[in-house]
Amino acid sequence: MARPKAVLFDVFGTVVDWRGSLIRAFTEFGRGQGIEADWAGLVDAWRGAYRPSLDQVRHGERPWCTLDALHRASLETLLPRFGLDALDEAARQFTVRAWHALDPWPDVVEGLSRLKKSAIIGTLSNGHTALLVRMARRAGLPWDVVFGADMFRHYKPDPETYLGAASFLDLAPGEVMLAAAHPSDLAAARAVGLRTAFIPRPLEHGPGHAPPAPPEGVDVTAESVGVLAAWLEGA
Repeated sequence: MARPKAVLFDVFGTVVDWRGSLIRAFTEFGRGQGIEADWAGLVDAWRGAYRPSLDQVRHGERPWCTLDALHRASLETLLPRFGLDALDEAARQFTVRAWHALDPWPDVVEGLSRLKKSAIIGTLSNGHTALLVRMARRAGLPWDVVFGADMFRHYKPDPETYLGAASFLDLAPGEVMLAAAHPSDLAAARAVGLRTAFIPRPLEHGPGHAPPAPPEGVDVTAESVGVLAAWLEGA
């Protein structure tokens, strides 16, 4: 089978460590403001609200809006639970924007730079374009292209996202590979004809959480982005 011409990446969890990054950012913020809180608990609960909020848009229960708007709405419901309902507007904006400044996993930047020599590389994320561009510039992510959900006005796993990215690149679905740490994302991509790579991130949800089992039917399981680059070089 010919190697893919483009490799697109899920971002939150696959490329960047959202949990560790947010806990670090909020802990530092709290220290500077003299605020003590269960920051790890807030981050985990906030991420727990992520999929239900996306599904509200996907199922027509809420008009189209960007991930920033969804994150802000979820935050407003969570702050009282964690004793943070006194946070002012600037602090609330800071916490939402922290999702734009997440740190990549250690293998990512070097691995992407190597992978870029063999294929087009880019994002295929539920983040919106502005968020993903800011994140890339801060973290030095060398994307060729950035596909945000706002370009399709759909969230994954809607097929419009996967097929839309292939169309923008003027490639057949089978010429595009999705690399992700989440089996459900890979299954949805595979169902519409994309090729798939599983990159496990066992610490995505923190220590003590069992990572998902390697999904069946993927083209390759790679322990890092560098390993995926090596596989592509030999494909």
